Amino acid sequence: MKKKFFLGFSLIFIMGQSVFGQYTGGQNINAQFVQQQPWWYTLEQGKQLFRSGSYGNALIAFEDARRTRLNQFVRMESDMILLLSDPFVRRFGDSLEFVERYIAENYETNAAAALAELYYRVPKDSLKGSVQRALEELDRLKAYPEAEFWLGETYLMEGELVTALRQFERAWDTRSLLEIPDSEVAILYKITDIHRMRREYQEMERRAKEIIEGKTSSGVPRDDLWAGVSSENLRAAMLRMLENDGINRYLSLYRHESTVTEKAHRLLGFFYYASNRYIPASEHLMFAFLIQNTVLINEVTRRQYDYRYTSLENLMALVSDRSELLQYLDETEYFRTIFYLASALYASGKSRPAMQLWNFLAGSRNAGEWGERARQNPSPYLDRAVEMP
Repeated sequence: MKKKFFLGFSLIFIMGQSVFGQYTGGQNINAQFVQQQPWWYTLEQGKQLFRSGSYGNALIAFEDARRTRLNQFVRMESDMILLLSDPFVRRFGDSLEFVERYIAENYETNAAAALAELYYRVPKDSLKGSVQRALEELDRLKAYPEAEFWLGETYLMEGELVTALRQFERAWDTRSLLEIPDSEVAILYKITDIHRMRREYQEMERRAKEIIEGKTSSGVPRDDLWAGVSSENLRAAMLRMLENDGINRYLSLYRHESTVTEKAHRLLGFFYYASNRYIPASEHLMFAFLIQNTVLINEVTRRQYDYRYTSLENLMALVSDRSELLQYLDETEYFRTIFYLASALYASGKSRPAMQLWNFLAGSRNAGEWGERARQNPSPYLDRAVEMP
């Protein structure tokens, strides 16, 4: 009983040290902490340098953060392997429980620190009591996807698209180690955008669809309305409602809050329209349009609790005096989305909602060039929303 208590206390104590300082390979932890700052702190310093425009120094900081983490887990792995190579310890086979007991009874502080850090970052139950699994996880933890991501951001700012893409792909390959759940979608967007800039449209399309159809850390689709059960039937029903009942009825009945996929829907909609694939263009732009308007309606309702959507014109009158919502319209290419949604609907035989959308654009003082285009006898024509090779 005393031995088990000592083991638990030892691991908890060293685990606490891992939160505040780096593993030091047998040296005094607090003393080493003064000399070498932890990798996460170095990463945060790099972010500050990046945001101030000091990209060269930011690059050095991100590389230092990556290297510091790698070195720490290499030392941990080496200490565990050294312990496991002892002939007496080898008798325990793959039993992590017996190895833990040996570590506690023999004051193997380096190995104890390695296990404490491992248990801090990986659920102990997932190791299934296996020494081999513990070693595999220590090896996996050498990667630092956040550092790879910020290295990619820095190279992207410097115009190094190929190098930036490689960094973002490294971050994506090690996404299971991301500190913030579901932040992986930001990596996918970066990869998608670089493929678009490099005119690699097949890869751009594949990655954008992965954003929409992929699953979150909890196992549900990022866009459950698009990729859920019976989603094809639902999309067909939504298009029929647009055709038969019009835009305002459609927006009165449907809401969709998958803001994380809005940009991917919009990008695919523009791309499919530019490639003369009008039906999938209609579907994706319809979803982008619905998500955009859901955000606007929710924000208006937050200020005016008794608000009920009646028409796009009425909604826009309430949006026009709020600078943050006007900025949202600009960021999401709201009026451009409407124009190409109308064009794709018209080209696929759904002229009624197309005309309603063009008429809205033509009468909107905020629509800019898209209002001008809508006032010029609208008909679908190929405007290369995504420049083709």
